[in-house]
Amino acid sequence: MQSNEERKVLARAYDTYLYEEDIVNLIPDGASPEDSAIFVSNYINRWAQEELFMHQAKINLSEKKQEDFKKLVNLYRNELYTEAYKDIVISGMIDTTFQDTVINTYFEANKINFKLNQDLVKLRYIELEKDYADIKELEKKFTRFDQDDKIYLDEESLKFKNYSLNDSVWVKPKEIYKKISPLDASMSDEFLKKENFLQLEDSLGVYLVYIKDVLKRNDQAPLAYVKPTIKQILLNRRKLELSKELEKEIIKDAIKHKRFELYN
Repeated sequence: MQSNEERKVLARAYDTYLYEEDIVNLIPDGASPEDSAIFVSNYINRWAQEELFMHQAKINLSEKKQEDFKKLVNLYRNELYTEAYKDIVISGMIDTTFQDTVINTYFEANKINFKLNQDLVKLRYIELEKDYADIKELEKKFTRFDQDDKIYLDEESLKFKNYSLNDSVWVKPKEIYKKISPLDASMSDEFLKKENFLQLEDSLGVYLVYIKDVLKRNDQAPLAYVKPTIKQILLNRRKLELSKELEKEIIKDAIKHKRFELYN
């Protein structure tokens, strides 16, 4: 390690020094010399402000106030270390899988808490070139959508500009507006109808859209849509339970190995 005489000093605030080695690794990779100079100047100013304010605070704040802050800092430090350690231990213990029956049971018991805050749709769509050969035949198969039609559409899909035939997943309308340019929120009354077929056109192409199902804001959320949320809720519960067990076990283990004693 370099002695203080060998280290390059960038700034001083009272008796505290900022050295080049304290900042050199913080400069963003690939920054130009001009950007690096601006970064260093800004960093030095922020560092100086913090040091100067801390110095003034230690002079002007009462000893009691400073002692209270030290206790809070130590408490926060202990909490950071404790929670970080718990996370490491729990991550090695926790089972993150949940049986469908557990998820379904939680959903049924808490349905009232799962209301939609936005509309949802199930749909399929195809984007075509304007000169697509037999759009009427394609429209018939696209709307009927039986097993033979699905096979045909899958084979024909290489001719489509874009498409999605998976109409079993709930999606947000705004995601559809991004993919089907003629659609936007102003068309929601026309668009958001169950078993609804639309043929749209713009300068880019022709769009076939079939709305299989619709759920509106404040409707009961479907299980498939809220399943990830329920899994996270259940996972957080498991973590909390394991955390409480860990808190008990660390005391038991310390008493057993005489690392902790109570004196009456």
